[in-house]
Amino acid sequence: MGLGICIIVVYFVLYQSHGFDVKFDEYDPGDFYDELFFSKGQPRSEAALLIERINSLSMEELQQRQQAAQNALFKLGVTFNVYSDNQGTERIFPFDIIPRILSIQEWQRLEQGLKQRIHALNLFLNDIYGDQKILKDGVIPTELINSASGFSKPCIGVKPPQGIWCHITGTDLVRDRDGQWYVLEDNMRCPSGVSYVLENRRVMKTTFPQVFGRMNILPVDDYASQLLETLLNLAPTGLPEPTVVVLTPGIYNSAYFEHSFLAQQMGVELVEGRDLVVSDGYLQMQTTKGLKRVDVIYRRIDDDFLDPLAFRPDSMLGIPGLMEVYRSGRLAIANAPGTGVADDKVIYAYVPQMIRYYLGEDQLLPNVPTYLCWEPEQQQHVLQNLDKLVVKAAGESGGYGMLVGPHATPAEREEFAGRIQANPRNYIAQPTLCLSRVPTLFDDCFEGCHVDLRPYILYGKDIYVNPGGLTRVALRRGSLVVNSSQGGGSKDTWIVAEGENEC
Repeated sequence: MGLGICIIVVYFVLYQSHGFDVKFDEYDPGDFYDELFFSKGQPRSEAALLIERINSLSMEELQQRQQAAQNALFKLGVTFNVYSDNQGTERIFPFDIIPRILSIQEWQRLEQGLKQRIHALNLFLNDIYGDQKILKDGVIPTELINSASGFSKPCIGVKPPQGIWCHITGTDLVRDRDGQWYVLEDNMRCPSGVSYVLENRRVMKTTFPQVFGRMNILPVDDYASQLLETLLNLAPTGLPEPTVVVLTPGIYNSAYFEHSFLAQQMGVELVEGRDLVVSDGYLQMQTTKGLKRVDVIYRRIDDDFLDPLAFRPDSMLGIPGLMEVYRSGRLAIANAPGTGVADDKVIYAYVPQMIRYYLGEDQLLPNVPTYLCWEPEQQQHVLQNLDKLVVKAAGESGGYGMLVGPHATPAEREEFAGRIQANPRNYIAQPTLCLSRVPTLFDDCFEGCHVDLRPYILYGKDIYVNPGGLTRVALRRGSLVVNSSQGGGSKDTWIVAEGENEC
């Protein structure tokens, strides 16, 4: 989500203000884990320099910087679409200039856990579309796979290049009150949001240039080149210059900005299904000079719409015959069709077992404790404790199909109880975590807002984790829902190495 067509340069001068100073002295983390402060008036070591800089500014200056950052993102076209919005689909993604900061040591632990998880999930995908050993050995019930909406029978027997299914993953992490990290969910179909990471960083560098000059903040702008290398790694062998394209559903898709941004950053074509055709056994792109062979698709279309001959026959977005070319090995698709089964929130509950089964290891990043409503005893516990739990639909995303029990009305809880009893396979429940918070600018003060973190992982020759990720923030006071479609926004995420840069 960022075109990069126009270059916005915002110049600021950091200086000691003679006006009303911004002071974090009054900011109280309260009974939460705060990402910047140990306690009231005590910043974490990795955040101390930033806090010092912000304290040197007047509130007026800080508000001007906040507005300038939002304006820059607006001019860059950093938007998302809301399908249910009757007042227009396109919105600017809200952004807050107070970043989330993690030390390099903590990041390295997260990185190690993410690599372990993606490795195991890829082996799982390779297995269930192949020999299904994990099902035959009874580690995961077969009926859970067969009933998963993301399990794609046309993909059984498919062998993607180098056995890699999940080339691009966005894994959602949260931190609880005690500072423990948990994996909230996996996103392997068409994970979005990385363009916000890149554009947020671009704007933050102009907002706090002296801070970036002094702090060892790991860069994120290598992502596009890493993504292109990951895609080129999938191309059929023997091609001197493989052709890569980004396949988008079109301008009305909620993540269209990101599709165009990533295509532009990688220097590849952005195409829709109508631009492609299967001819002479290959996927071909229509150009002004005739047909041109396509070797790798980075698809941002769900499985059901990829090929009307293999999936939904009424799809107007896909390419007839695409799966036949893919099966023949004459085309690579990222992410591979069929990866959506790993996004199922019931299957998510079995990732610890996958890690032990395939890798012989204990998980490094734990799941949130999860109740499976298809199991009678666990369902009964959920129904008796709906006022304390978060209930999620197995195949939904974006904050939809969810009940936050403590914040729901009795009528809403009763309605969800009926849903669970009618279709128990479709629901899980989890305890309401006390999500960590980050100071956020509201009018003339700072308030702690709950956050999650979505790092982006690329699986090519090796597994690469982009340093940081998208910190999503619940901008509605007291809310735990960070999704942009539900009123959330974003912050830049800084991974800080020890020591300062020399000025």
